[in-house]
Amino acid sequence: MASSTESSVLASDICKEISSVFSKSTSNPAALDVMVEEIAAAATRKSRIFVYGVGREGLMLKALCMRLFHLGLSAHCVFDMTTPPASASDLLIASAGPGGFSTVDAICGVARSSGARVLLLTAQPHSGSSVEFATSVAYIPAQTMADDQAVAGGEESSSALLPMGSLYEAAMFVLFEMVVYKLGQVLGQSPEAVRARHTNLE
Repeated sequence: MASSTESSVLASDICKEISSVFSKSTSNPAALDVMVEEIAAAATRKSRIFVYGVGREGLMLKALCMRLFHLGLSAHCVFDMTTPPASASDLLIASAGPGGFSTVDAICGVARSSGARVLLLTAQPHSGSSVEFATSVAYIPAQTMADDQAVAGGEESSSALLPMGSLYEAAMFVLFEMVVYKLGQVLGQSPEAVRARHTNLE
């Protein structure tokens, strides 16, 4: 059974891994700036915003969608029964951490053919099939299942605390909290206004 000290150390180490994602030097624009700019522009156009991702990436995007709605935006999760059609000027936010998924490619392709913009989140901004559909890219330089295994002495191993794509997915959550905070300022949404849009059917 883990002691409180062990739990604290593990939590601290995991938080350091997540924090390191945002301190990496890169020639790509900061994901925070890209996302805030794209979403704020969609808000100015009074466009609808759609989100899509597979697995845990999709769960992180659903959490973002909820907060975008709380900010007063027309936000929708792809495949929800009440999701409207995408059209010109709308924005799809999709994620393909390892660079591409067949389902992400398909959804992005439909969005582009409908005239919508596609903001792709990925850890592989220069490769992967999904990048081909993007009108803008938010680079999250975190480990995914594309690079989670290091070969040492002929055996696969990993020194990271967070397995597979967990670091990328955790970084998504933290990034989205920053995005929501910045958007609240850009869109002039007070905490009271955001809170007032939260459901009471609970």
